[in-house]
Amino acid sequence: MAGPQQAPHLHLAELTASQFLDVWRHFDADGNGYIEGKELENFFQELESARKGAGVMKEFMHKYDKNADGKIEMAELAQILPTEENFLLCFRQHVGSSSEFMEAWRRYDTDRSGYIEANELKGFLSDLLKKANRPYDEPKLQEYTQTILRMFDMNGDGKLGLSEMSR
Repeated sequence: MAGPQQAPHLHLAELTASQFLDVWRHFDADGNGYIEGKELENFFQELESARKGAGVMKEFMHKYDKNADGKIEMAELAQILPTEENFLLCFRQHVGSSSEFMEAWRRYDTDRSGYIEANELKGFLSDLLKKANRPYDEPKLQEYTQTILRMFDMNGDGKLGLSEMSR
């Protein structure tokens, strides 16, 4: 019988957006949008092991748990792990409020289908990266588009419905 599977990519090297999502999903085992309880314990055990550190949990939480709720949110994890271009954090900050979210939704649902298809999502991400002064190329933009689809496309239809994105 094998032991627990170690988190992929949990080391000091910079992570791609896709690798960051793999780490997030590994630790947010119940998929509730937080690393908490036993998940948080597992995260610190594996991080400590990977970084050969000891006794860092209290310091770590003080430094990175910005809202002091005892849980690590995706934006907080993006500060802990050196994520490539902090792409996911940039994405989440751009659609922070519900009014900003609806404004972005209307602007990028260009065919008014009620869905954001991959090509529309790609346009959104391209604009977002330009606004954040983040350099990118076509393969990187494609990777980011696929990462966002993996994160939010819960029914696997290759497009994002309003309920999936509001998540």
